[in-house]
Amino acid sequence: MTCTFSPEQITALSAPLDRAKVRQREQGRSSVSYLEGWQVIAEANRIFGFDGWQRETVALRCVNQSERTIGARGTSRDQRPGWGVTYTARVRITVGEGSGAQLIREGCGAGHGIDADLGQAHESALKEAETDAMKRALMTFGNPFGLALYDKQQREVTQATGNSSAPLPASASNGTRSIHRRPSPTTPSANNDPGLTPLDSATTRQILATLRGLPRPVLEGFTKAFRKRFQVPEDATSIADRILQKRHHDWIEAYLVQQQMAA
Repeated sequence: MTCTFSPEQITALSAPLDRAKVRQREQGRSSVSYLEGWQVIAEANRIFGFDGWQRETVALRCVNQSERTIGARGTSRDQRPGWGVTYTARVRITVGEGSGAQLIREGCGAGHGIDADLGQAHESALKEAETDAMKRALMTFGNPFGLALYDKQQREVTQATGNSSAPLPASASNGTRSIHRRPSPTTPSANNDPGLTPLDSATTRQILATLRGLPRPVLEGFTKAFRKRFQVPEDATSIADRILQKRHHDWIEAYLVQQQMAA
């Protein structure tokens, strides 16, 4: 059996990919389009919910480790001895809850690390391999994860931001919790800074529910970072009443994505 996506999720998965999210890199003599790892994770959180999907590395292998000469970044000068390392990985993505409602996809990827320090070369290679495999697994779910880039004509990649990246309501994530902001009827402040737009009460409650579900060490680290970022006075006993504006929502979402990538 496969999990059943909500109509909102199906719409999001089949929507064209926003070109603003696409990056370019040189590969040989051609330019290659790709999505960054953090962007793919953010899309999975948006569509499936923060606790609506899981990532598992099921295989990780070092296939090459060799000495090589490396130079300073961007120049052929200052040649010095270093290391080249390559890893391959297989990552499993599970969407949904319960054995009868889960959808599982896998992807394989490779990563390369070049550094004067052997340990740093290994770290770079294995992280890149895991990220590459994760992106290939998520790509099978649809355009928001890069499927549209496999079409050489990129007919499903649009210039318009439109609603392809619009936050999904809570009901769109199969009952999972998400902190995505709901549209607020309140207009931005007089200085036209969208970050100062007040959050509606439903979104604030959703954010607080997500934060309460974090493991204690993660929650403590988050609280400390939030206090520092938004200069919360030391005598304030709680930060709950400080989560009021869109800038708070956006920073929290980015913080949680970074925590997932580091896990």
